Amino acid sequence: MARDAAALCGWTGEAVVVHEPRHVGSAAVFSSPHSGRHYPEAFRRTSRLDDTVLRASEDAFVDDIFAVAPRYGAPLVAAQFPRAFLDANRADDELDPALIARYTSRRPRTLRVSAGLGVVPRIVAENTPIYEGKLPMGEVSARIECCYRPYHARLSQALDRARQRHGIALLVDCHSMPPDTARRGSRRAEIVIGDCYGASADADISDAAFALFREAGFRVARNAPFAGGYITQRYGTPRAGIHAIQIEIDRSLYLDARRMVPTANYQVLKRRLDPIIAELASLPLRLGTAMAAE
Repeated sequence: MARDAAALCGWTGEAVVVHEPRHVGSAAVFSSPHSGRHYPEAFRRTSRLDDTVLRASEDAFVDDIFAVAPRYGAPLVAAQFPRAFLDANRADDELDPALIARYTSRRPRTLRVSAGLGVVPRIVAENTPIYEGKLPMGEVSARIECCYRPYHARLSQALDRARQRHGIALLVDCHSMPPDTARRGSRRAEIVIGDCYGASADADISDAAFALFREAGFRVARNAPFAGGYITQRYGTPRAGIHAIQIEIDRSLYLDARRMVPTANYQVLKRRLDPIIAELASLPLRLGTAMAAE
């Protein structure tokens, strides 16, 4: 079945890579669902866009920015497929009738699907259509089988393993955002921490993550305009011992978005974030005992 699905959608290779720590000493798991850069040739032929425009949807290089997490004892789960091909930060039934031939859904359309940003997106940034026409349902289902299910299976395994080993787990879901997305008046946030308005993580964890970035000199916002996507909502279950926060990084801190290449500030940003990532990896074990006693 998996082989047939891969042939149908043109996917080759691994859909997800888990960068494991040499020594597991953390109860955190880092996730980068939107930084995949492997564009199947069949997908590129089907699309009406060139590679640079297709890449506008990427959280470019976020997997590399957080690649130090295993050094601090935490695995990094990284998608290899691009967001324009399939979006793992959606429910698997967020299917777009405007994209899929002869498909109707009884499920009310989410705002994301209506905007063309379902599990298989219809558009990239700036409302640019990816395809000339519609896709057959078989191809959409094949992408879900080849990419979506393996990603969530590996992420679930990593979180379950952390919780079983330590009694607590923290998912840090890593993203980037276009400049000015988080502007409030004259002030623009460089980092947005999302915890689904307190539903996906204990306040102590969210407060600590917020403080780490602020004390490092970043302008930080919480839950606005990004409170946490599907991954944060799905896995963040504090009562079950799994906490989840979403981190959005302003791309202008490190990316030339027109050419989709890192700027001269890229290494500077990575050095600034390195100690923060180390602290995030330590958060669940450092705070878990105090939270359990409350």
